[in-house]
Amino acid sequence: MRRMLSIIGARMGQLVIMVFVLSLATFVLMKVTPGDPIRSILNVDEIATTTAEEEQLLKEYGFDQPLLTQYTQWLKGVVQLDLGLSMISSEPVLGMIMSRLPATLALTAGGFMVLLCITVPLGLVGALYEGRWPDYVTRWIALLGASIPSFWLGLLFIYFFSLKLNLLPVMGMGSIEHYILPSVTLGMAMAPMYIRLLRERLITTLQSSYIEAARARGLRESTILFGHALKGSLMSVVTLFGLSMGSLLGGITVIEMLFSWPGMGELIVQAVMDRDYPVIQGYILIVGCLVVLINLVVDLTYGLLNPEIQHGKEWAS
Repeated sequence: MRRMLSIIGARMGQLVIMVFVLSLATFVLMKVTPGDPIRSILNVDEIATTTAEEEQLLKEYGFDQPLLTQYTQWLKGVVQLDLGLSMISSEPVLGMIMSRLPATLALTAGGFMVLLCITVPLGLVGALYEGRWPDYVTRWIALLGASIPSFWLGLLFIYFFSLKLNLLPVMGMGSIEHYILPSVTLGMAMAPMYIRLLRERLITTLQSSYIEAARARGLRESTILFGHALKGSLMSVVTLFGLSMGSLLGGITVIEMLFSWPGMGELIVQAVMDRDYPVIQGYILIVGCLVVLINLVVDLTYGLLNPEIQHGKEWAS
């Protein structure tokens, strides 16, 4: 238990450092990105504005201050859980993100469940029938899945299951039916690399000495497969999932836009189009914190899958 608390404390320390570095990088990137948010707010391409109006908005948003002053003011707000106001809607940025976060997490969880439902059976079949036709089928499925872009896959699902068969809703969020197409699209888009990874890990594990020892002790093949080989092999899948969380949260934006899912992806796309800098900065910061927290959960999951690996027997006790 002390070991686990030590790991959690270390990760929390890393989270503080990461938030500082991420906040600095985000602030600098926003300043060097082409485009003027003030001119975007005033819509100068369509409406005639005066220099006085631009200067008034510069002062209102603090853009007339030195960059260091702007950064320290923003960082003070972050420490106080105040990410500022949206330049477009004047709503608190933290509230805007938090109101969208549950939808994104729900879709991520749905996609992960679909991912497991696809990856575990196909990975098992590929490993158990290595070099035979079931293995070739799973490898072809993985290759085909990796070749299809997620947005194209989503469009195919919409065409067949919504427009042709009229079985599932096309867009929005409400009933359980609304979760099916986005979750399946997300899970199937992620599954190919996990299938290949799990298959390779299972093949290696099934040939290891401790599996042979388990067979020599007379354990049933199902116990060896699900109680030992699969449990150990899932660690690599969990590790990859934690490492790919950043790209996953980026890729989920496409799915949310395609199905009009009211998550953070739709929010950030609109913020980028409007050059709503406080929302963009807040989004990057929140996503960075989420990635660190999810990797913490991944580290703790190692102890559940195999307590004697990574963290020692002290944790298990």
